[in-house]
Amino acid sequence: MLQQVLVVVLNVALAIHIGLIGISVYRLWRGENLVDRLIGADLVTTLMLAILVLIALIELNALYIDVALGLAALGFVGAIALAKYIADERMF
Repeated sequence: MLQQVLVVVLNVALAIHIGLIGISVYRLWRGENLVDRLIGADLVTTLMLAILVLIALIELNALYIDVALGLAALGFVGAIALAKYIADERMF
């Protein structure tokens, strides 16, 4: 009984996160300035991390956690690089 409730809650959370990705992709696409787009890109990365962790919990597969850790590292480096580009208007 409790396991069925957990599966339902995880699936609802997964659906909510997928909907939130749609909203943040719209913000990324239609952002008024570069800062809005940077925040949208960072939010998409964070929501993708959450989706990977939810899928790992639903399917009981630890491989998704490893992929999420790699995506977190790439998302962090990408956000720092984009912020530096916005601040200095040059990459290196």
